[in-house]
Amino acid sequence: MKDMVTELPGLSRVRARFIEMLGPRQEQIAMHAIAAWDGKTAAEICDNLDAAKAILHQIAGSAGSLGMAELGDMAHQCENEIIAHLKSPEAGQATCPGDVITNVDQFLENCRKLL
Repeated sequence: MKDMVTELPGLSRVRARFIEMLGPRQEQIAMHAIAAWDGKTAAEICDNLDAAKAILHQIAGSAGSLGMAELGDMAHQCENEIIAHLKSPEAGQATCPGDVITNVDQFLENCRKLL
């Protein structure tokens, strides 16, 4: 049993690809967060938050299985906060929740550290 493989074959390539894609995804999330924060209408704010949520969902789904559980958990938390906002009565107002943007910014900072 001393020759057991500790990692599935090809997982390191998948992890490397995930990290490679994390940079552009991080930029897209930041762009959508800024656009939501600067949004003038409820629809513009919600559309940008929804786009950021979709990217966060992709990251959350992959990160944990690639050995980056903390990053995946943070992405999932941000995703859930956006979902809660989009389902709330405040989503119909032309305001962007500062706590959501703050948490997304913290997630993006953790991505920068990883990269």
